[in-house]
Amino acid sequence: MRVVIAEDNVLLSNGLELLLTAKGFEVAAVTQDGPGFLAAVAEHRPDVALVDVRLPPTFRDEGIHAAIRARRRQPGLPVLVLSQYVERRYAGELVSDGRGGVGYLLKDRVGRVSEFVDALRRVAAGGTVMDPEVIGQLLTRPAHDPIAGLTPREREVLALMAEGADNATVARRLVVTENAVHKHVGNIFGKLGLSPDDSGHRRVLAVLTYLSRP
Repeated sequence: MRVVIAEDNVLLSNGLELLLTAKGFEVAAVTQDGPGFLAAVAEHRPDVALVDVRLPPTFRDEGIHAAIRARRRQPGLPVLVLSQYVERRYAGELVSDGRGGVGYLLKDRVGRVSEFVDALRRVAAGGTVMDPEVIGQLLTRPAHDPIAGLTPREREVLALMAEGADNATVARRLVVTENAVHKHVGNIFGKLGLSPDDSGHRRVLAVLTYLSRP
């Protein structure tokens, strides 16, 4: 089974390479940033990719966005993301396409070798693996139901968004115009208190709110 690793910490990346090789994986490439990862995926067409959430140059979200871009370029590419901490937004963004073959684990799970290797194999086989702490945060429910303030039509739109539908698909399914859907989506963002400053993630956050409702 061929693997591409994206990890900027040399000690950890070397350890992962040795560990996976010992467990029968073929490590096709080890990269340290998003562009290098995307190039390696395009060249080697791995069976599974292992990616750190935070990569150079800003160490914020380069890794997760590189993983998402790689899955768009190679639909269904299995990706297991490693993170030092639970980052709810990024975990939700990774699984939001609903295709499977994804995983999100905290780095301390790597030390549990058998569990880690099993998780990587399950992701490679098309399964979804989520760290228990990640699941706990994704399913944390607010004291009130924020969805209660939406109109029935807005709830229909949000439900379709949760299925991974884009605005054009929502419009087609509900037999309305895309402009109408755009207005509904804007209303949903406003009622859920999602700031325009979060424009790159508001859709994902809205879906997570819907999925974690009481």
